[in-house]
Amino acid sequence: MAHKQTQTLQIKGMHCASCATIVSRAIQKMPTVISASVNFATGQALIESKSELDINKICEVVKNAGYTATTTESWQQNQDDELSVAKKRLCVSLIFSIPIFFIGMVLMWFGIEVPHKALILFLLATPVQFYAGWHFYTGAWAALRNKTANMDSLIVLGTSTAYIYSVWIILFSPMQEQYFEISALLISFVLLGKYLEAYSKRRTSKAIEKLMDLTPKTAIVLVNGKEKIVSIEQINEGDVILVKPGQSLAVDGKIKSGATTIDESMLTGESIPVDKTIGDTVFAGTLNTTSSFTYTATKVGTGTTLAKIIKLIADAQSRRASVERLADTISAYFVPVVIALSIITFSIWFFAVGKTLEFSLLAAIAVVVIACPCALGLATPTAILVGTGKGAQHGVLIKGGDVLERIPKITDIVFDKTGTITNGKPLVTAVIGFGFSQNAILQISAPIESQSEHPLAAAVVNYTKSRKIKFSHATQFKSMTGRGVIGVVSGKKYEIGNLRLLTEHNVKIDSETRDKISNLESNGKTLLLVSHSRKLIGIIALQDTLKAGAKEAITQIHSLGIKTHLLTGDNDRVAQAIAKQVGVSNVYSQVLPEQKEQKIRELQKKGGIVAMVGDGINDAPALASADVGIAMGSGTDVAIESGSIVLMNGDISRVVSALKLGRATMKTIRRNLFWAFAYNVIGIPIAAGILYPFTGLLLSPLIAGAAMAASSVSVVTSSLLLNRVKI
Repeated sequence: MAHKQTQTLQIKGMHCASCATIVSRAIQKMPTVISASVNFATGQALIESKSELDINKICEVVKNAGYTATTTESWQQNQDDELSVAKKRLCVSLIFSIPIFFIGMVLMWFGIEVPHKALILFLLATPVQFYAGWHFYTGAWAALRNKTANMDSLIVLGTSTAYIYSVWIILFSPMQEQYFEISALLISFVLLGKYLEAYSKRRTSKAIEKLMDLTPKTAIVLVNGKEKIVSIEQINEGDVILVKPGQSLAVDGKIKSGATTIDESMLTGESIPVDKTIGDTVFAGTLNTTSSFTYTATKVGTGTTLAKIIKLIADAQSRRASVERLADTISAYFVPVVIALSIITFSIWFFAVGKTLEFSLLAAIAVVVIACPCALGLATPTAILVGTGKGAQHGVLIKGGDVLERIPKITDIVFDKTGTITNGKPLVTAVIGFGFSQNAILQISAPIESQSEHPLAAAVVNYTKSRKIKFSHATQFKSMTGRGVIGVVSGKKYEIGNLRLLTEHNVKIDSETRDKISNLESNGKTLLLVSHSRKLIGIIALQDTLKAGAKEAITQIHSLGIKTHLLTGDNDRVAQAIAKQVGVSNVYSQVLPEQKEQKIRELQKKGGIVAMVGDGINDAPALASADVGIAMGSGTDVAIESGSIVLMNGDISRVVSALKLGRATMKTIRRNLFWAFAYNVIGIPIAAGILYPFTGLLLSPLIAGAAMAASSVSVVTSSLLLNRVKI
């Protein structure tokens, strides 16, 4: 069975959301393509296919649609190119438009008549119309070939009408007023808006750019004991790299010699540097702060954690929220409707009311110009760009606009206990023997537990070693999932686990001992019961420590109106004790790993929008089933790939950060969409002249053009304000 393939392409030549729709529809018509999500703000196309994609064919399809597709450039480079081209077009337009403005308007206001004014304006306006504004014609033609219309169609229709009408005046009625200044200045206003838009969009990508700049260009590789400076592209897995204080790491790896402190804030958002020693994992882009050390490269190039994070964020900013798809759909239908409204406006004024051709044309042009749907197309993607970028700066990786859109809808958050609410590093707090000394219980337990990978087992072994108690080797080891372990020490068989395990082995426990067990568990202790020959011979009490800030985080989540749930394999008394300490409302205890997903689905069936917070490893099925899966990661591959949100430093308070960021982003999107719609709802009737019969006010196409450009810039600026939100 063929696996689903994905590919990201850079699309050049898009001017509005309608352009993105044209490209998306063209790609989706290809036989093997499942979906094509084209983001106008980033210039990226994220394509999913049933089989391996033929990039050349896709590029050809995009070219036939009137645009250019490439795989070679980053979208930051694409935006740099867009900004450069926008600046060049604006400069050319202004060189000719400024004289037009003075000759055609300023001097006229002062009553100064310029000889051969119409001819001079024609000569100045023509380069603006057909050089600076030529890409509007190519974009409109591409849309027409695809049997649709876009923003370029409106610009071409409005400016060409004014330009051609003015040429007709020069040729056939030279005594009448011409409107070359309207066509030229309209194009200049639009190009100014496009430049400011491109500049603002480029600013939204700074978060990823900062991440990309973290990796040094070169590194010191030890070859036969000698230092050699090489470019990071030449580093291979297995190479030994020397890092000096103040240097950033080039690739991921494990420390081979030395010890140091590393600043990992750029990956995790955690400001406190982390101590590292031999065998510890280190990551590309992090900063060595104290001592020199060597490490062995384990992941290079696109395999490093930093590279994966950058790709994750870039892909996230290409994934679209449903509200964005709605805006694009409206934009696609909006343009033909506007053209129809423009024709109706002209017809009413010219034929029904009997106004002059000049008056009717100006009203029709104003309708076309003011209705350009740029702001509508930018409202959602720019907010998603800023929101995901801000999250990345704080160690909160959000995998797409669709995830951001679901966050404000969350009604329930389910927390795994170990590694999420607690540190996942239990400590032995008491050892009780029944006919056996504490040391004897540990000498029995440690050999068996040393063969288990469970955190409780490691705690017992470490505690035994810390007390310098020697222990032998266990045989016939057997792990009983969700219950405990069994093994033979010095020829005797022992069971170590919970009450379920002892019940299965018919171990008798008197009422007094059961009361002691209940008392320990009610205080939040996790108990390992040790039995031999159907008798309880000892109890080892352990307790996990709460994560810093866990209680405060739960309190803040409740203040947001969200219900909390604790999900754990521990017994009910331990689970209730932990829940009471942090303030979690509902508890599900003694849940096996395979049952966690079922609990998520049960909450969803009750109508809840459920987020699951887990460690990203054994909680993967539950994370995937939840409406929003939040993985408590520490930069590991599994954490990055699990869930729809990754908290890079494993700090539970970042759950609150993700909730606040999601709510703030969607609030910004709703505000942007409201003003984008309101602008058109209010602007189009005014441009059509609805106020003229009452006030004598007719909106000039020049003012309409300026308002249209301002609306686009205001939407992008609104999105940039997300950077000021405290999370």
